[in-house]
Amino acid sequence: MQGHKQFTDRIVLRFRLSERVPKQNLYLRLAELLDWGFLYQQTQDLYSHTGQPSLDPVVVFKLMLVSRLENLVSDRRLVEHCSLPLDSLYFLGYEVDEDLPWHSTISRTRQLYPAAVFEYLFDQVPRRGPGGRPDAGD
Repeated sequence: MQGHKQFTDRIVLRFRLSERVPKQNLYLRLAELLDWGFLYQQTQDLYSHTGQPSLDPVVVFKLMLVSRLENLVSDRRLVEHCSLPLDSLYFLGYEVDEDLPWHSTISRTRQLYPAAVFEYLFDQVPRRGPGGRPDAGD
């Protein structure tokens, strides 16, 4: 007898994003191997000490890395792309039911950082060893 799959759009009560991403996935491995905390120190002087909390700088740079790896040049397309794959959500630190930042927020935040910050940070990410610490040669 021919089967017919019926889709029921139900609420899932138990779901752990980290369990749904394959162990050898690039984004999962990057999330586990790198300590992105150094980004806070590198960007703290670019932010005011008053006002509303900003978009997390770690999220900004992770989005920029996804943009490079996936060859996405539009912030709208980047947000659209990252909202679907579970590995992207996990890498960015967002839950399945959590909205990603607006594309305009990403654009404005990117403009905050001078080119030298991007160059330094994208140079540092590949140099970071296991656990996110600099390799011995640094």
